[in-house]
Amino acid sequence: MLKIADTEFSSRLFTGTGKFASGKQMQEAIAASGSELVTLAMKRVDFNAGSDDILAPLLERGVRLLPNTSGARNAKEAIFAANLAREMLGTTWLKLEIHPDPKYLMPDPMETFAAAKELVSQGFKVLPYVHADPVLCRRLEEIGCAAVMPLGSPIGSNQGLVSREFLKIIIEQANIPVVVDAGIGAPSHACEAMELGADAVLVNTAIASSTDPVRMARAFALAVQIGREAYLAGLGSKSLHAHETSPLTGFLHSEPVDTGLVPMDELGKVL
Repeated sequence: MLKIADTEFSSRLFTGTGKFASGKQMQEAIAASGSELVTLAMKRVDFNAGSDDILAPLLERGVRLLPNTSGARNAKEAIFAANLAREMLGTTWLKLEIHPDPKYLMPDPMETFAAAKELVSQGFKVLPYVHADPVLCRRLEEIGCAAVMPLGSPIGSNQGLVSREFLKIIIEQANIPVVVDAGIGAPSHACEAMELGADAVLVNTAIASSTDPVRMARAFALAVQIGREAYLAGLGSKSLHAHETSPLTGFLHSEPVDTGLVPMDELGKVL
């Protein structure tokens, strides 16, 4: 079981709620994924409407909501969004997301750290979305974040684990869960992250933008399970040189053995 803060999860696949063609499709995909934690952008929820085709189905499914501060450009805006989420949704869980650059949506490390420190002091369970920066992730752990969410590659890019080598360092030194977020574009990417030892992955675009989101959600669920099993089983070490997989080839180098057979040519003539 994966434990974040005071909550256990049986599924290590977290999902987003954006980019689906409809609320119904989103519900079916989340159900197929088995995800128990879903992110929700505060800017997408219409709290003034009598009913909501995003929030209401999620609450009905009983999944834990992870409101995110997507759209915040600095710490001040993110803290405001976090408190709005706590007031409107009744949760202290938060995916802290600050990206002032609209082109690449790169997370701002300094504003993220400042906001995380303040929100932790206010009692939030903060899961910051950050670069795959081992030093920053260590600092965020030290101030009390519940988990860290380093990116694999830019949001929605489907490029996979471009930051693979840095993710390995983060995972190695972390004492809190590491959730690989952003850029995971195929089930094989999710499997790779889990094989590295990530505690979970978060996927949105790759599921929501596929031709068949429900089937893709199932594929991701299987990939996460397989990657986790492989990690627990222990992957073999890599080597620059080849190694024999069987010791039986040793007979090729031993003395000839008398089999009692008379050697003949192709026409049956004794040699």
